[in-house]
Amino acid sequence: MNLIKNSTQEHHKLVGLILGTIGVVYGDIGTSPLYTMKEVFGGSHSVPLTPANILGVLSLVFWALIIVVSVKYVVFIMRADNQGEGGIMAMLALLQRATTDTPRLGLFLTVLGIFGAALFYGDGMITPAISVLSAVEGLKVAAPSLNPMIVPLSLIILVALFSLQSKGTTSVGNLFGPIMVLWFIIIALLGILSIIQSPEVLQAFNPFYALNFFIINKTEGFLALGAVVLAITGAEALYADMGHFGKYPIRLSWFLLVLPALLLNYFGQGALLLREPQSVQNPFYLLAPTWAIYPMILLATAATIIASQAVISGAFSITRQAIQLGYLPRMEIRHTSSQERGQIYIPFINWTLLLGIITLVLGFQSSSQLASAYGIAVTGTMVIDTILGFVVVQRLWQWNPVVIIFGLICFLTVELAFLGANSVKIIHGGWFPLVIGLVVFTLLATWKKGRKLLRDRLQAEAIVLEPFLANLESDYLLRVPGTAVFLNAQIDMVPHALLHNLAHNKVLHERVIFLTVVIEEIPYVPVKNRIEMNNLDKDFFRIIIHYGFKEEPSIPKALSLWSTYNNYPFNMLETSFFLNRETLIPTSLEQMPLWQKKLFVWMSRNAQSAMRFFRIPTNRVIELGSQVEL
Repeated sequence: MNLIKNSTQEHHKLVGLILGTIGVVYGDIGTSPLYTMKEVFGGSHSVPLTPANILGVLSLVFWALIIVVSVKYVVFIMRADNQGEGGIMAMLALLQRATTDTPRLGLFLTVLGIFGAALFYGDGMITPAISVLSAVEGLKVAAPSLNPMIVPLSLIILVALFSLQSKGTTSVGNLFGPIMVLWFIIIALLGILSIIQSPEVLQAFNPFYALNFFIINKTEGFLALGAVVLAITGAEALYADMGHFGKYPIRLSWFLLVLPALLLNYFGQGALLLREPQSVQNPFYLLAPTWAIYPMILLATAATIIASQAVISGAFSITRQAIQLGYLPRMEIRHTSSQERGQIYIPFINWTLLLGIITLVLGFQSSSQLASAYGIAVTGTMVIDTILGFVVVQRLWQWNPVVIIFGLICFLTVELAFLGANSVKIIHGGWFPLVIGLVVFTLLATWKKGRKLLRDRLQAEAIVLEPFLANLESDYLLRVPGTAVFLNAQIDMVPHALLHNLAHNKVLHERVIFLTVVIEEIPYVPVKNRIEMNNLDKDFFRIIIHYGFKEEPSIPKALSLWSTYNNYPFNMLETSFFLNRETLIPTSLEQMPLWQKKLFVWMSRNAQSAMRFFRIPTNRVIELGSQVEL
């Protein structure tokens, strides 16, 4: 009976994860049919609407979905997980371990990975804006007089979506999952009905039509790739959101539902254009019968809300990984699920994204205008994913070099073509995601470099711990009852807070713990490996707490765990936590430009305190200050 019960529970859990996957991960790529074909034949670099071009574009869309999404991301890149966690930061953590013997290569890949992560934030702003705008623009087809309402309605929808984020991706996925399942079924049915009327469109499965498209259109055909790439935007979110739902539910839902539905709809739009070229104004909505346009607008609006969710969830995940790996200052992170550790909410990122999205909607006003800005960040991230992925293959998996070179050439040929076609969009709005990416990259690089500079400064002034304790005449110091915990980033050095405490208070607690928190380059650390403890004699202890970069540190919880294995019961009411608060003073000394030092100081001042980040009760904390010149 227990076996049947457990099997049923696992089945229900899998169904729930698949539903959440469809409702969160596939929103972006799942709503691309709203604007892809329209932009190819009606955008800024449109091609003539001829039967040969229609079949050529459909062939390009089909092979892009197969090569880039199905083969590269779903089958290949998702194998490069860090204990189940995906995303460019997780891959970067893998590579840092794999390139310890080649520091220059490691540095290059680190910079490349950081820039790829930074580009993701630019994509995270454009995707919600273009998706929601394209759905609401269906009102122009149904009732042109409602055109002035498109931008206000889009803003209302977006604000409502970001207000829901604090409820968590489980709540959002359960709410929107059934809607997205309905979305994929409906768009597939509309495509089938159109294909039945013009079955010749199925010839586009032949790659000859893709090649012929470039022969006919030459330069214009190459530039049209800037619109074709819209069909695969959101592919990188599959990898970034892998930690939320797992690779198996993502793969299963892609091959069983999402991919077939997308292909049927794209080919249905192509069949409609073959029959009725005038439908190019909005081939997606004109696939539906006249009576169904308003219901389709409502369904499309709901679906595009979900399109935003994929990149929002990915942005939360990447941000938390960046914080734990030392690329961003501490921020407030809320866990929104008691079952799935990867489901989080970061208020600062949430509202910053919303602010950028509102700016985009008000600035560009329409999905066609936004399409000019879309694609450069996506294709840039894809190219970086490919390069990093094949370094993982070569360094960690040690595949046959011939296979590695062949795969690298295949993927990069496709993606560099997309990147090149999108590069002409830079002056038409593509600069926006690049600027966002550059700003985020500067912040990530500044924090990493600034923390290293700060550690070097503290290291130069530090005293080695064990000789200091050996020479410390603790027998002549007053030992007061209780436990003192000194947070110590430098494991073998004396904490500054201890020196200040001895200088000013001239007492020691009966038990003194030097505590160091280490964030490992794996997502989760088993509980049995959480704590490492050394007895330094005279009731001095060194404790190292290990966390993965996806975990939420809690020092009181970890110390409670430690006390169960020792003779010293941990009592929070008898414990004082001593924290050192550094006042950073930027100077004109070398190693880092003055402007960057000032930026680092500003980021440091606005970071979440160690007390809140490590969940230490405020009434048990004593902060002792010191000044550090950078």
